[in-house]
Amino acid sequence: MGFDEMDVDTIWMDGEFVDWDDAQIHVLTHGLHYGTGIFEGARCYDTEEGPAIFRWDAHLERLYQSAKPYEMEIGYDREELTEATLELVRSQELASCYIRPVAFYGYDSLGVSPGDCPTRIAIAAWPWGTYLGEDALENGIEVMVSSWRKHASSQIPTNAKTTGLYVNSMLAGEEARRNGYAEAIVLNKEGDVAEGPGENVFLVRDGEIYTPGLSESILDGITRKTVITLAEDLGYTVHDSASISRGELNTADELFFTGSAAEVTPIRKVDNVVIGDGSRGPVTEELQSKFFEVVERRTDEYDDWFTYV
Repeated sequence: MGFDEMDVDTIWMDGEFVDWDDAQIHVLTHGLHYGTGIFEGARCYDTEEGPAIFRWDAHLERLYQSAKPYEMEIGYDREELTEATLELVRSQELASCYIRPVAFYGYDSLGVSPGDCPTRIAIAAWPWGTYLGEDALENGIEVMVSSWRKHASSQIPTNAKTTGLYVNSMLAGEEARRNGYAEAIVLNKEGDVAEGPGENVFLVRDGEIYTPGLSESILDGITRKTVITLAEDLGYTVHDSASISRGELNTADELFFTGSAAEVTPIRKVDNVVIGDGSRGPVTEELQSKFFEVVERRTDEYDDWFTYV
């Protein structure tokens, strides 16, 4: 869905609500030239108890943590950003939506050092359906292992959700789509599985669940942590610090992606190798069902994961 098709007209920017078309920055903005920005992506769900942002506190915490390695001072506290976000969703009358906070070094000087560049911050919200398509949730997607590798945490912090780093994701994802696949899987510098361009990866083998650990150059995904919790509560053994070789992808019983955008998406093929029986596996289906039961508030569990609009 393109922005011009959406029934939204307001963005919160630097402490005030502005018209969508007026939310602009200078062409010499530091973040535009050097990728010195951080961002989040959260979902607001139309639950049985009304619109509610899923795990907003966790997303907000990661935003502030992402700012640390760049010595970026976000000039608003958590309460101010939360109220701005809630008011934005209310004012746009959005029952369900995707929420994008972004902070970045703005315009002052154009050296690599941000120097006295101000920290700018904006929050936008818009309707956004299933990231990889409705069919993907039920039938799974076909992915390829990308020729692009994930950078190591010794090069650039992988636990910070940094705007510039998503060039890596864009290259991997576009390579996959050019080759007829829905998405990519990216290996780390050691050649083991890291993650997808915007998703974490889970593997199921002999009824147990594996996902690459933080030392594998992954982003510490919030949906990843959510699914780990749900799986353990359902009685599964979860190995959340796993090292997964490329070859293990082909012999997995099941594979799936997690992410705020992707939610829980099964993977049915990797590089044209059929995973399991080529359909959504039983463990993936149970976790996916539990995830949507939770986010749609059809259960009283996990109430502290929601911020109601």
